[in-house]
Amino acid sequence: MPPAKQYWLMKTEPSEYSIQDLAKEPHKSTHWDGVRNYQARNFMRDKMKLGDLVLVYHSNAAPPGVAGIAEISQESYPDFTSWDKNNKHFDPKSTQANPRWFMVDIQLKETFKHLIPLEHLRTVPALAKMELLRKGSRLSVQPVRKKEFDTISQIAAKQ
Repeated sequence: MPPAKQYWLMKTEPSEYSIQDLAKEPHKSTHWDGVRNYQARNFMRDKMKLGDLVLVYHSNAAPPGVAGIAEISQESYPDFTSWDKNNKHFDPKSTQANPRWFMVDIQLKETFKHLIPLEHLRTVPALAKMELLRKGSRLSVQPVRKKEFDTISQIAAKQ
């Protein structure tokens, strides 16, 4: 029996790479590189599976919020940007023989008609325990409960 579908939230700064940029990619797909936090890396490397759904979150934006949904289209593999001395994500301790960082590929499923702002998410009782809303939470890749994913999807559908 295949594992149950899981749900995630992945943060991106829209000035660096937005959901609109993802929509312009061939096949509306890209590799999610540059994650340099061990807990976030472990989620990507060990937990994310083909077909899992992802809330794409625009952070460091005015306002920050959920912009749409993507799907894991390729399970984890070494993040080759960590080996490129000319890449801002270069890590001299990561090698092809012993990679330290991993990435997944995602494919766009839906761009929300309107961004769902963080401040709105904070007002929804069903999201009260969501990791994103926990004080001090800064993880760029984090798990989302199915109930939370469904609640956000329902909010987006009503826009």
